[in-house]
Amino acid sequence: MNQEEPEFYADGVGQIQFAAGMVRCNFISLLPEKDGKTLTAKNRFHLVMPPQGLLNTFNSMQQLIDKLLEAGILQRGKAPVKEVAAGPAVKSTKKAKKQ
Repeated sequence: MNQEEPEFYADGVGQIQFAAGMVRCNFISLLPEKDGKTLTAKNRFHLVMPPQGLLNTFNSMQQLIDKLLEAGILQRGKAPVKEVAAGPAVKSTKKAKKQ
């Protein structure tokens, strides 16, 4: 990897929309509140791509998921992050846009 290329981290996708002919994905990070029990979803960055790009990305991800399932790294029907699925509540910091 070239040192000039940025690296992004996200806990997941908060929202996916189709608008103006493009797919728009908002990526989030989960940040703990002061109580230590609640996680807040905070928008980190967004990715905009054409529909064909989404399809190509989905196909690539499906191939990786199939390999991870085959290797036993993932299991169908299991939550990937147990702390979020079973424990702390998650709230969104998403603010409504004025139109």
